[in-house]
Amino acid sequence: MDARDLLPMGEISRRSGFAASAIRYYEAEGLIEAHRSGGGQRRFERSVLRRLAFIRAASNVGLSIEEIRDELGRLPGNRTPTKADWHRISKHWGARLDEQIAALQRLKSGLDGCIGCGCLSLRSCAFSNAGDWAASQGPGAQLLPDSLRKPHPTKRTS
Repeated sequence: MDARDLLPMGEISRRSGFAASAIRYYEAEGLIEAHRSGGGQRRFERSVLRRLAFIRAASNVGLSIEEIRDELGRLPGNRTPTKADWHRISKHWGARLDEQIAALQRLKSGLDGCIGCGCLSLRSCAFSNAGDWAASQGPGAQLLPDSLRKPHPTKRTS
């Protein structure tokens, strides 16, 4: 099968693991491209499967739609991306992943200490919010490290 073979929505959905609605969303966001059949049905080049796998991996590490769009924009538009192309864009994730790993380790250490003490000492508990002081810090889980807090999905950040 040639990379330019056109596959119907159902096949792309089955092979990628994404619901058809998610695939339509990614198309509307400009992350993937579909061709239309004579009857108006979406047809996708087989190479879209690799883009969808990238989208899944990128969203799993916390990249926003805008960040995913930027990364996919680094891929060549005139040919199927190579392993080197994918490696080049995934290198951008290194620092972000290191930051998330460090934040998760701090969170784990805090939880281990909390579980160890049985939360009997709220004055020294890293996750206590005595007097509701976090309310003045803004919305969301203020006690989590910044790298573990994602923006609200319905609000765009600029």
